[in-house]
Amino acid sequence: MVAPSSRNWTDLIRQCAAIVGEDGVISSAEERSVYECDGLASYRQMPGLVVLPRTTEQVAALVQLCDRELIPFVARGSGTGLSGGALPTPDCMLIVTARMNQILEVDLENQRVRVQPGVINAWVTQAVADAGYYYAPDPSSQIICSIGGNIAENSGGVHCLKYGVTNNHVLSMTFVLPNGAVMETGRKVPELPGYDLTGLLVGSEGTLGIATEITLRILKAPEAVEVLLADFTTIEAAGQTVADIIQAGIIPAGMEIMDNLSINAVEDVVQTNCYPRDAGAVLIIELDGLQEEVVASRQRVGAICDQNGARQVTVATDLQERLRLWKGRKAAFAAAGKLSPNYFVQDGVIPRTKLATVLGEIEALGQQFGYQIANVFHAGDGNLHPLILYDESVPGSLQAVEALGGEILKLCVRSGGSISGEHGIGSDKKCFMPDMFSALDLESMLWVRQAFDPKTLANPEKVFPTPRTCGEGAHAHLSVEVGDAQLF
Repeated sequence: MVAPSSRNWTDLIRQCAAIVGEDGVISSAEERSVYECDGLASYRQMPGLVVLPRTTEQVAALVQLCDRELIPFVARGSGTGLSGGALPTPDCMLIVTARMNQILEVDLENQRVRVQPGVINAWVTQAVADAGYYYAPDPSSQIICSIGGNIAENSGGVHCLKYGVTNNHVLSMTFVLPNGAVMETGRKVPELPGYDLTGLLVGSEGTLGIATEITLRILKAPEAVEVLLADFTTIEAAGQTVADIIQAGIIPAGMEIMDNLSINAVEDVVQTNCYPRDAGAVLIIELDGLQEEVVASRQRVGAICDQNGARQVTVATDLQERLRLWKGRKAAFAAAGKLSPNYFVQDGVIPRTKLATVLGEIEALGQQFGYQIANVFHAGDGNLHPLILYDESVPGSLQAVEALGGEILKLCVRSGGSISGEHGIGSDKKCFMPDMFSALDLESMLWVRQAFDPKTLANPEKVFPTPRTCGEGAHAHLSVEVGDAQLF
């Protein structure tokens, strides 16, 4: 049982209300419970207080208050993260950027857009699409995830193979440091002398501060786009096709694989009627560029699919038909709820050449632990998203699937890969950091963190391993929460 807080919350609520207004402070236990987890719902912890600022100045004032009073703070955007990165810590102030949702400037001539962190990812493209531009990073949750969260986790998406992840599209930021000071990083031009502080802060998972304004690079829409759907009898054949396409010197905008479990879940829920239910796997390939380039690439990709035993290759050139082919992939995580009461998703990365081998080993691990695993992933850059299906009401099941997920991550590292491609480390995977990094590596990272946050107030207990286990936050909601007994 966690001891009740001795903090003077009444006075802190008054001070926060003076900064953001009374409607920007959430203090009752019932309302705070809405914020006890992010997209990793099995990890829960009640925040001490929730505040919703609207401006950089308000964020800075709140963080200064935390610095003075030694209050840990956690930044949260839309709460769609899948690694427990926005999981509150006991007695913390949760700073939610959802009201910071303004597109501040659209500069088409210089191909950039300046936004607040609460702007939804898809809004950026919507704001410039009529002028023939788009924002390339596109996580599957892009209709609900926020730019601030994308910054924190360095999110990718289906087009990261050709166009890179969030870090490749951030030109500058206004950033509130853990002591409340406001720093400007980068400029409106892509390359600058000195340390790349923008690159350091993107992907720092809220441990170095909070981004409050971000200048994003936008791209001109390609002349031609085609989407191919190839279906295979085995997922290994689909994986080999991915490696062969890249080896041939072709770089698609994106390549995604879904296995049979995912295919049937998607068709049950979304009913695209374009994924063959009897396929072992489908491979979705998007080609873009000049018309002649796309046609030539389509012919070569089709031949490679045929060589690897594709039963059928469907080509979509019309916008609506392309969207229909992508619709199922974008809905795959949500559709997995059709398969099981719960699922536990991982985010490992492996070299493309190891796809066929590693996918076979993941299947073997599932059989060993006794759990089905649905596979949906960014095949082009080897970013795996195995969905481990389980029922949380069965005693011990969560701990078992956490152990299975850990074995998958260790397999990725042994194969020359990484424990995260875009979801971040957060609370979920921090105990696996030593499997990937040496003690000196981790110590060097902590030096950087200490330089920015010597009091360790910014998103504590994330990213770096502690003496406790990765799943320490998973069971916090089963104990008495900090602040639950307080009446605000």
